Amino acid sequence: MFKGIRAIALAVGMVLVIFLMAGCNVLPGAGSVTGNGQERVDEAWEVIFENYVDGDALDPDQLSEAAIRGMLEAIDDPYTSYLNAEDYELSRSSFDGELGGIGAQVGVRDGKLMIIAPIADSPAEKAGIRAGDIIMEVDGEPTSEMSHAEAILKIRGQKGTKVTLLILHQGEAEPVEIEITRYTIKVPTVHFEMIEDAAHITISYFSERTAEEMIDVMADLDMEEATGIILDLRGNPGGLLDTVIRVTSFFLEEGVVVKVKDAQGMVTEYPVKPVDQVTGLPMVVLVDGFSASGSEVLAGALQDYDRATVAGNVTFGKGSVNRFYQLKDGSGLYITIARWLTPLGRPIEGEGLVPDIELELTGDAAVQWAVDYLYGAGTRDGEEQNPG
Repeated sequence: MFKGIRAIALAVGMVLVIFLMAGCNVLPGAGSVTGNGQERVDEAWEVIFENYVDGDALDPDQLSEAAIRGMLEAIDDPYTSYLNAEDYELSRSSFDGELGGIGAQVGVRDGKLMIIAPIADSPAEKAGIRAGDIIMEVDGEPTSEMSHAEAILKIRGQKGTKVTLLILHQGEAEPVEIEITRYTIKVPTVHFEMIEDAAHITISYFSERTAEEMIDVMADLDMEEATGIILDLRGNPGGLLDTVIRVTSFFLEEGVVVKVKDAQGMVTEYPVKPVDQVTGLPMVVLVDGFSASGSEVLAGALQDYDRATVAGNVTFGKGSVNRFYQLKDGSGLYITIARWLTPLGRPIEGEGLVPDIELELTGDAAVQWAVDYLYGAGTRDGEEQNPG
């Protein structure tokens, strides 16, 4: 169990390659809340400083930080964190592209820091990091004594520098140390190939470039005369919300992509965006337990509109929207401020998406199943335009 705050797109949650899970933003300032609870805290503060026998040894800054951490621990949200002034400034610098990462998304499952997925061809993948790995230590420091945000910041750093992770692979009894050189990740996020008459489109994560890459893919659909699409979101950890909406818009002509329910119960809808080409080809979407955040938003929208058959395993369940708030002393809070909902109002956080068809198949076998499913439904001759 993580000490204090115990542990981000869409999208789940900050990405180690300088982007956050869908919907995360940096905003200064924070609102104030008053009430009986706050009065009790103020009263306890006064009692301590007026009556504690070693009052001269009390450090107000240390006690206030401990109080904040205690409040966040009581919230029991793995993606809500406190950052000291140094870490908060470091987190802000990630938006300017000054830091490097290892190319993997980290989340929390069962109270443990877990690799949701390494990005294809990233330093993490090349070093042997796998989806489902548990990060036990970062440079010799136990992650059990870090919040989620603190662990992320320790893994990130100047590109070209090294970080050592103590990793417990799934199904193995003993952890191993893996040293990774940080780097700014600039790899393609979309891979396209034809399998028989079907276009197999793999999206590894949602970056600022993904929507532009999809424009080329849409042109390839016509050029290759594809009659069906397999959208592969397995191991996709999420990414930028705006990108997720733009990518979804290639497959839906109209409608809501995702809803966001905030602390006041207000629901904001994010509709599709105009794009040059929208495909109506029949689709199968492949997901697994490491499809998270933004990939869950995309799969959930296509599922709710019966636009595609979703096949695979229950997804990760990262459906929170987080935001940074800076405090007056330069420290900050990383707070969950809202939850993602699918167009039909289904929650994602902690639930994940249940596929239309559950598959035990993995790898290329699942892709071949999807091809057989598409054409077994008669889509080769256009008889089944919307399977599932």
